[in-house]
Amino acid sequence: MSGDHDLLDSGSVADAPVREDDPHADVRVVTFGCRLNAYESEVIRARAAEDGLKDAIVFNTCAVTGEAVRQARQAIRKARRERPGAKLIVTGCAAQIDPAAFAGMAEVDLVLGNAEKSQAGSYAPQAEPVRVRVNDIMSVRETAGHLIDGLKDRARAYVEVQNGCDHRCTFCVIPYGRGNSRSAPAGEVVEQIRRLTAQGYQEVVLTGVDVTSWGSDLPGAPTLGQLVARILRLVPELPRLRLSSIDAAEIDPDLMRCLAQEPRLMPYLHLSLQAGDDMILKRMKRRHSRADALKLIAEVRAVRPDTAFGADLIAGFPTETDEMFANTVRLVEETGLAFLHVFPFSPRPGTPAARMPQLTRPVIKARAAQLRTAGEVALARHLARQIGREVQGLVERGGLARAEDFTEIAFAGEAVVGSIVSLRVTGAEGGKLLAELA
Repeated sequence: MSGDHDLLDSGSVADAPVREDDPHADVRVVTFGCRLNAYESEVIRARAAEDGLKDAIVFNTCAVTGEAVRQARQAIRKARRERPGAKLIVTGCAAQIDPAAFAGMAEVDLVLGNAEKSQAGSYAPQAEPVRVRVNDIMSVRETAGHLIDGLKDRARAYVEVQNGCDHRCTFCVIPYGRGNSRSAPAGEVVEQIRRLTAQGYQEVVLTGVDVTSWGSDLPGAPTLGQLVARILRLVPELPRLRLSSIDAAEIDPDLMRCLAQEPRLMPYLHLSLQAGDDMILKRMKRRHSRADALKLIAEVRAVRPDTAFGADLIAGFPTETDEMFANTVRLVEETGLAFLHVFPFSPRPGTPAARMPQLTRPVIKARAAQLRTAGEVALARHLARQIGREVQGLVERGGLARAEDFTEIAFAGEAVVGSIVSLRVTGAEGGKLLAELA
């Protein structure tokens, strides 16, 4: 769980979710983990088609937890049973970090690294087939602005603006799967968003591993806020621009100004908080304190009162006492969070946190359950405040939409997927708002 390794859904989850294509498709891509992986699966799909790949399943894996890796291995075995003749290709963070583990599976035909998975020719037949093609991710210096003309998710488009991470949180293996931070040039980002908007996308999400570090490696070290301002200025026809998860230590003045002045920048921030206790934050090697998180949220609300906040939180980090955990639970209410991603701590081999004194699994499980309960209370409080309001929802699929602050809305009536509709909120149920077309 590095700074911006945000998950595909918005609810409280224990581990990285999985999405897969039509199981009857000739070439299937099975995606584990974050929005960046979901975006890169579109690149994989395009590359595979260009390379003439046939009768294959590509597994785009996640390494954020041990459970995510276990799920990938399980899916690979199941796929081999269901499609014995298909070519099985494994890529993504888990494959990058431990290629030998996947190469050792009899079911796997090819292991590709994170850099290789989006390169032209990676899926083409090789004159001399090499079963493992995984290079040193730390040697990668550029992030390509992959231009995607169509996405399976028709509601919104994701654009990769950054990859990798320069920080070394003690619990996280993602930098070893993604490499150091590198940014896509602003011009390429703007061009891609122009193309997507021209196809009718009403909402674009800027995604990456550590999005708030965007620009630090580019000439002149531009900021994420400057990129956002440039997109909104140069693509005036784009109705909604959204940020994926951001690091609580890094909101630059330009980004704060955009939140205050740009209604097309959506009022939702998902923060990589991880804990609400200063000693645990220090042992995690996070760059913010509890006070920093409270101050940041207060400052955003001062300039954009309608902003909703989500957060990643880890339950049961090594050495966490009852009092330390209580500080994290209290933070949920003190900050007025609306959405939580709760992770039971999972030691990742090779990380400093794996060598710290561990809590027992029952304690970790109980704390994760308590945090999720706090998240349910927080979400109910957030939903109750919306009843009676008229909101603008982006239709994700039949009868479901997302408000500007990312709240899920179940509505009665017909509306085109990907369109923005006015909705009158009548109630709340099951973690969603209930509404009717206004």
